[in-house]
Parts: sequence; structure tokens; C-alpha cells
Amino acid sequence: MRVRTLVCLQLVITLILAIAAQAQAQPGAGASDPSASPDKTNAVPPDQRVVLKVGDLQITQSAFEQYLADLESQQGPAELSRKQLGDNYASILMLSHLAAENHLDTTPEVQRQIAIDRMQILSNAEFGKLKEESQPTQEEIKAYYDSHLADYDVIEIQRLFLWPGDPANGGKLTGEKTQVLAGSVRQIYASGADPGQIHKLIADTPHGNDEILFDEKPLPFQRGELMGPWAEKAFSLKAGEWTEFDNGPGAYLFVKVVNRSRRDLSQVSKQIEKKLQNQKLKAQLEELKKKTGIWMDETYFVSKPSVPKFMDRD
Repeated sequence: MRVRTLVCLQLVITLILAIAAQAQAQPGAGASDPSASPDKTNAVPPDQRVVLKVGDLQITQSAFEQYLADLESQQGPAELSRKQLGDNYASILMLSHLAAENHLDTTPEVQRQIAIDRMQILSNAEFGKLKEESQPTQEEIKAYYDSHLADYDVIEIQRLFLWPGDPANGGKLTGEKTQVLAGSVRQIYASGADPGQIHKLIADTPHGNDEILFDEKPLPFQRGELMGPWAEKAFSLKAGEWTEFDNGPGAYLFVKVVNRSRRDLSQVSKQIEKKLQNQKLKAQLEELKKKTGIWMDETYFVSKPSVPKFMDRD
């Protein structure tokens, strides 16, 4: 709640002048008359319908809804009801008005906070402008796709992990049994037998839940999505081929490629767009840094080595 209130305060600082100016131009009564019928009240245009009063300040429906939109753009959908948000907004307007009357807005601390907020808002606005300017064209997206086709290769694989369990903790798959099971799996894969035999073999082998992991259905991975030192090897396999990897002492990992394909441009267009936009934006920021002449004292900003916990006295 404290974070949301702080954000509300920041928004009020930027909106209150515009709201006040708008409120002065509104009709004094009638628009928010409680005795007015619902139909008549709803017929009043949002920019004239007064929905909240704080002293002499009148807040219209459009001004309050703009406040909500600004709040949600920063924090996402509000968890509070509209009535609760209205109560909070009224309190913030009241307190900010009192702070101005008490000249708190001229104190050094508040001035520093306002300056920081202003700097952040302006920085965000310029960043948004640069981001919009970095938007790649459809021609650039297609050119990138055509020159990086292999990046969009997809393999559908089935993985089989075998780990020996610990008998002391109720493990059922001993090291010896794991070795025998791995040998049977090799024979099935090498013979090109029905993959259903793998399922039967696993079902007939007593094991714990954490001793065998088998993908019941093939899982699709685009190049770059499959992590691990064996990812590149897996992508070198043709459909129907399999391979075995060292998965640690007494453990085994089998990977079989069930199918290969390539995602077309329409499937990865957004992915490429984001990548190119980030590249352009990064280049723009680096160029602006050079033009601006940013300098940093490297002896001051050097990263401090981490202190081992046994030497940390705090």
C-alpha cells in the first residue's frame, strides 16, 4: 500500500495543476447534484460530470479515469475497488493541498524528491521516444530471418533420464539396475523398435518418482531454447536418430529426435522485431553517450570484491 500511495503522490504532482485548471472551468453545481436522476447524471459528458470534491477542487469523471489509467500503466490493474481508489485519491489531494499550504513543497527534501521524479519521468519519456524510433521495418525483419534461418530450426525430442536411487532413503533403482535398464534402452533405440517398448520397459521396472524421467510426448525446442552442453549435439541429429549423453556417475541421459522443422517468418516475426529493436536501441544509447560525453571515475565505480561470510562481521 505504501508503494501504491507513493506512486499516487507522484502522479498527483504532475496532474494536479491540469485538474485544477479543468475544475475551474466546470459548472459549479448540477453536474454532481446527488438529487439528479441516474439517467440525467449519466447523460452529462465525462469531462463535465463532477465525481469527486476536495474542498473547492472539483474532479471530473474524465480526470479521475485518466488518473486510474496512468496508475495502471505503471502498476498494472488496481487491486482496490473504485470506491477505495476514490477515497485514496481524495486523501492524497487533501494532503498534497495541505502540504502546499504549509510550504512543505519548498523544503530541500521535498524539492530533491520532486527533482528526482521529474528526471525519471523525462528519462522515461525520452526512452519511449527512442524505442519508437528503433522499431524495425518489415523489410528488416524479413532480411534478418532470411540470413538466420538456422536459428529458427525446431526439433521435437523425447528425453529419458535415469538416476540410481539411494536405498537408505527408499530408492528402488540401484546402480546395477540402472545400468541394466540403460543397456535395454540402448538395444531398443538401436534396433529401431516400437517406442512403446520404452514405455513398457519403464512400467515393468520398479522405481521411484525421482529415479526415471521420460517425456511421454515429444517436446518442441527452437534453437537456443534447449539448454545444456548437449543442446548442439541434439540439433545435429536427424529425425529418428538418438544419442546418449553422460549424465553423471551411474546416471544416463538418452535423447531421441522425433521430428525436425523450421518456424516460418509469421511465427517468429515478433521475436525478431523485439531482437532488432533492442539492438537498435542499444546502439542509439551508446551513440548518445559518446555525443554527450559521459565520463566515470573508474577507480570509484570499480566493483568491490565480495567479502567471504566468515570475514563479514556484520
